[in-house]
Amino acid sequence: MHRRNFLKTGSLAGLSLATVASTSFISRPEEKNNNSGEKTDDFVLNEVTIDILQQKMQKGEYTSRSVTKMYLKRIEEIDKNGPKLNSVIELNPDALAIADAMDKERTAGKIRGPLHGIPVLIKDNISTGDKMHTTAGALAIADNVMTADAFIVKKLREAGAVILGKTNLSEWANFRSEHSTSAWSSRGGQTRCPYILDRNPSGSSAGSGSAASANLCAIAIGTETDGSIVSPSSVNGLVGIKPTVGLWSRTGIIPISKTQDTAGPMARTVRDAAILLGALAGEDSSDSYTAASKGKTEADYTKFLDAGGLQGKRIGIEKDGLKVSPQMDPIFHEAIDLLKSKGATIVEVELYKLLKPIGHDSFKVLLYEFKDGLNKYLSNANSKVKSLAEVIAFNKQNEANAMPFFKQDILELAQTKGGLEEKEYLDAVKNTTGTSRNAIDKLLKENNLDAIIAPTNGFACCIDLVNGDYDNGFGFASPAALAGYPHITVPMGYFNELPIGLSFISSAYKEGDIIKLAYAYEQASKKRVAPKFKANLFG
Repeated sequence: MHRRNFLKTGSLAGLSLATVASTSFISRPEEKNNNSGEKTDDFVLNEVTIDILQQKMQKGEYTSRSVTKMYLKRIEEIDKNGPKLNSVIELNPDALAIADAMDKERTAGKIRGPLHGIPVLIKDNISTGDKMHTTAGALAIADNVMTADAFIVKKLREAGAVILGKTNLSEWANFRSEHSTSAWSSRGGQTRCPYILDRNPSGSSAGSGSAASANLCAIAIGTETDGSIVSPSSVNGLVGIKPTVGLWSRTGIIPISKTQDTAGPMARTVRDAAILLGALAGEDSSDSYTAASKGKTEADYTKFLDAGGLQGKRIGIEKDGLKVSPQMDPIFHEAIDLLKSKGATIVEVELYKLLKPIGHDSFKVLLYEFKDGLNKYLSNANSKVKSLAEVIAFNKQNEANAMPFFKQDILELAQTKGGLEEKEYLDAVKNTTGTSRNAIDKLLKENNLDAIIAPTNGFACCIDLVNGDYDNGFGFASPAALAGYPHITVPMGYFNELPIGLSFISSAYKEGDIIKLAYAYEQASKKRVAPKFKANLFG
């Protein structure tokens, strides 16, 4: 959750990075310089795509095992030593065994699909039925090792992906305190932005964003309640897709909100994100929200990838995004001009004006749903802590380690709420979901629009564990998040090497439509630039 819009204690359990064989493919960017004195990074898998990895494995140039070993070594070099991004909270001790199994299948002529043998990192609030922990970054449930995979993890394994490990996040997906610092958790510590290391990679899917951007994996998975996929994707120069709620199952994911939560892809290209999106979509009898997706999902979203996809389209521009800051505005206006040059018609709209009646109801919804959902999850988890009340008590008893920088006011407020039959909750849900859906649908229909766009958010904030997060000027996550509608962000540009994304949103199950627009923009703009791990804005 991107809360602005509404001490390393974790271990790399089970797998010693020192045991990963050294390769000649990696150099630490802080140690090798070119003639200009600028740091270089010659990791052989930098900016590699799923298609390229598959081609090289098919030709025998790589195996899944060799690729997995390169990424494990990269994590050692970049995440734990070198720049110390601190994006990976735990490695999968079974990663190389999974890779070996996928190589054996390939040798036998069995290819499961485009994700066969591809290394993936997933956020540490997504359950895995293996040797890894599932903790949402919280020391309170650091003992939790689940016996069953989340539904999307089952799908990931069926697709042949190699789960490298789990990524750090803002603790409890940034639903612990109004004064928190994004990308910090009591179990995992503080994750950093790979572009400018003293900047915050945003939350809550901070580790997935930082790791995918820094080429620590081929692709990553994050989760979002309100901005937690698109915000870290934007400030880490990634493509992020927040699907329609119900396109991907939430079973086995530590929850905040049953009406807004979803997992989604975080990748360096629209194509890679589209591949992952289709592979994990599907109905799940344990998540009633997925029933609405029947007949509305695609097994392959890459069929929407059309470089000419902007021609003849009508796109609404959120008025509030036109004048954000002297640093942001030229970047957004350049993007608008490019959209026009590729055949799109631009229409100015005022979406945020229509959302004003929601007021504080959205936060009320999250408080009720968090308490209900977390209690249900913990009651079946393998942690000694079995409820929100016990989480609060644990944090108080272990305050020095669990709450050294900020407290747990949101947890405590959620604990005061009743059940989901309360009138306050039911009224708040109706107002929040209904108002946001009606607003988006109204603008799309009345203006005959294919999508609405705006800058995804402001530039990355400085890490501040004393004062917590601060407003970075703009955020476009909430409309689609509150409605449960799809949202994709694509790299739009940079200011002093800090990335920012361009957002496309539309109505329910219109992922294909906005993927087409985002891909056409990506191919015309080519704004993705790999990070250089600068210490600060000055070098």
